[in-house]
Amino acid sequence: MRTLRGVLLLLCGVGVPALAFGQAPLTPAPTPGSAPEANVSDYFDSWFQRVDEAQASQPHWMTPLVTVTPRLEEEVRVDVFYERLGNGNTLDSFGNGKGLEFIPTTTNEVILNAPTYIDRWGSKRAVGFGDWPFILVKQRLFSANEANGNYIVSAFLGLQAPIGNAHFTNNAWIVTPTIAAGKGWGDFDVQATESVAIPTAYEKTIGTSFATNVAFQYHLLDVFWPEVEVNWTDWADGERGGKNQVFITPGIILGRFHLGGRLKAIFGVGYQVAVAPKLEKEPITPTYDESWVFTARLAF
Repeated sequence: MRTLRGVLLLLCGVGVPALAFGQAPLTPAPTPGSAPEANVSDYFDSWFQRVDEAQASQPHWMTPLVTVTPRLEEEVRVDVFYERLGNGNTLDSFGNGKGLEFIPTTTNEVILNAPTYIDRWGSKRAVGFGDWPFILVKQRLFSANEANGNYIVSAFLGLQAPIGNAHFTNNAWIVTPTIAAGKGWGDFDVQATESVAIPTAYEKTIGTSFATNVAFQYHLLDVFWPEVEVNWTDWADGERGGKNQVFITPGIILGRFHLGGRLKAIFGVGYQVAVAPKLEKEPITPTYDESWVFTARLAF
């Protein structure tokens, strides 16, 4: 019997015969590198399942025009600002530091932004790229969807590289930690951020600035998202040390329009106007008087 068992094991190798005799199946050694490759493949195969899980556990508000949402989003975004400065010049910003947003885990978002292309019109014409806020990483801390509390709290960390031409660069890397939160009541929600922009050089010129953004938003007739935002910046030091500026930004966002599959289109427009302080020209504060804001997004 032992001999017969040995022969069967030798002939069958693995599988049901081996199990029938209470023997663990003999499996071939994995090909070197096959397990990591399988793990990577599984990760990307389940990508959208993970995205859906992340978004199901948070509110489904719209991302505001200016305020960075505490929510996790997966989309491609382009913004355009048409600014009128206090010195009579105008500044057209294309891209405005937006780009690809994706969700690699159920609690994280990574935003890879494109450089902003700037066209300044007026007495001192200049064209070129500004400094590049190339990455922003979000960590969602707490959240609940509309059925379970309708709130969210997240932390961000952004990094800006001084790649701009001589007219538009700060010549310094800038690190921006942020805390963000939001709360909804039915069709109404409030989203807010508090951030600090810390230059790694030229502190006496650039200064450390604190920015507070609050968006008041309402959801109307499925695709309409009217809003009003308050955007306040305060400089602790630097050339604008002790100064601050406040903008009010009314606007409306339309979406999410289903295009097929997972794709949804979103469009928005707003008008940003400085309400404080009275214009100071050395240095120019507020940094501009008014601006049209346009946004286009493709969510997936």
